[in-house]
Amino acid sequence: MKTKLLTATALAMVVIAAPVLAQTPKKGGILNFATVAEPPTFDCHATTTFATIHPVAPSYNGLLKFRGDVNKKLEPVGDLAKSWEMSADGLTWTFKLHDNVKFHDGSAMTSADIKASYERIKTPPQGIVSARAALHQDIASIETPNATTVVFKMSAPNASMINNFASPFNCIYSAKKLAENPRYPDTEVMGTGAFKMGEHVKGQSYEGKRFDGYFEQGKPYLDGYKVFMVKSNAVVPGIQGGQFDAEFRGRSPKERDQLVAAMKDKVTVMEGPWTTNLLLAFNTQKKPFDDVRVRRALTMAIDRWGGSEPLAKISMLKFVGGFMRPGSAYALPKEELEKLPGFGKDIAKQREEAKRLLKEAGVENLKINFVNRNLAEPYTPMGIYVVDQWKRIGVEADHKQLETKLYFDAQAKRDFDVTIEFIAEFVDDPSIQLQKLLSSEKSKSALPGHSDKVIDELFEKQARTVDPAARIKIVQELDKRVTDQAYAAMLFWWQRIIVNNAKVKGWELHAAHFTGQDLSNVWLDQ
Repeated sequence: MKTKLLTATALAMVVIAAPVLAQTPKKGGILNFATVAEPPTFDCHATTTFATIHPVAPSYNGLLKFRGDVNKKLEPVGDLAKSWEMSADGLTWTFKLHDNVKFHDGSAMTSADIKASYERIKTPPQGIVSARAALHQDIASIETPNATTVVFKMSAPNASMINNFASPFNCIYSAKKLAENPRYPDTEVMGTGAFKMGEHVKGQSYEGKRFDGYFEQGKPYLDGYKVFMVKSNAVVPGIQGGQFDAEFRGRSPKERDQLVAAMKDKVTVMEGPWTTNLLLAFNTQKKPFDDVRVRRALTMAIDRWGGSEPLAKISMLKFVGGFMRPGSAYALPKEELEKLPGFGKDIAKQREEAKRLLKEAGVENLKINFVNRNLAEPYTPMGIYVVDQWKRIGVEADHKQLETKLYFDAQAKRDFDVTIEFIAEFVDDPSIQLQKLLSSEKSKSALPGHSDKVIDELFEKQARTVDPAARIKIVQELDKRVTDQAYAAMLFWWQRIIVNNAKVKGWELHAAHFTGQDLSNVWLDQ
């Protein structure tokens, strides 16, 4: 797919944008954009939500960052690091830093700040939350031979480290301020990014102002930005009425069409696959879901290929694939995917086999305690679709849609037969994305509760394989194993639909709603 523009004559019809000459960015202006949640913290290291990242990312830098376009190529590029290299054995990473970087308080950023930030991520002080500490445990030590060089020594090769170094959550903090108060990032946004913190009105808005000491010459282009924290149903009226220029998480197809109908060529629409999905998790610690025949039958009842198009018209659900995002380097080839339970193109044949498996397992009249989240987009349409598909093989489901806290409580207590689960990460990386598929003794986040040494060994093997081609083969073998054993069953990957005022320029569509939010390249054509 390509970036798309919706024109005045196209209510819901997409016209592929023709190549245009690069425009010279204009200086000035305030970007007003919406988010649909209040940040629970300003601390990048502690958070797991876009509600934090979207307001504060413009104030921070990492060692690396992601640049590109989801429909072309996304890759890590330098941020605070101007160059880097990994040793042949994968045990040493050396970064050379820009020497003209300053924090918003005017102090110089050096290798000491990188070291302090990564030590906080890996081994947080008592009382400090580090949501991704487990991803950084292979860091054995961090050396700072001079102010512009930082060296990471690894205890073992880690194929995901390049992506961890580019993580939008690995913000670099001031070592001096951390020494004074390790909790300062929770409430104070003070980094090296293109914008410094302005006024924050809790539950209402957050402002960022241009940092004139930003190390990238000529940037940022904006004078600042203002984030409005609103309910989701306020976004479309806000864009249509001119209160908001943008919303960067994603909108539904219906909302896209509504904005295009009202604003015509005054909006730009960008679409692409999302690093977010919905899947089924089977409670393998309860009968009969400890029986692979039952799990296979339930996934084989679902028509993914036939359901993707109608679901894509009414929800964020769209793409059919395995446990790695369709179109990514790790994705199973379509011909391999179609051989696996639940992904055959002949749905009638699949359902006949599903009925046979249930009969063989002695559970022809199965009734399921099916736990789902009470969110209209896209959990409700997904749940309704699954229940309908199970009916085709004689299976009934008690579809319980629970408020978010009760939904997570039910999963934690294992009070479900089958539940709708999700994976939402910042990058296509199996070590980061597939934690929920491991044996229960290996991963606290694995809902199925199974034990499978083959999966665990394949996961560990891919994590230590730094050769990309070899790693892809291992990951695809892991994907096949999980899908065949049906501890979990992938349903659909989401489509990311961004509808912004056409005056917003320089923003890139990424596969994740966590990356590409530093706003240093964004400008307003006004």
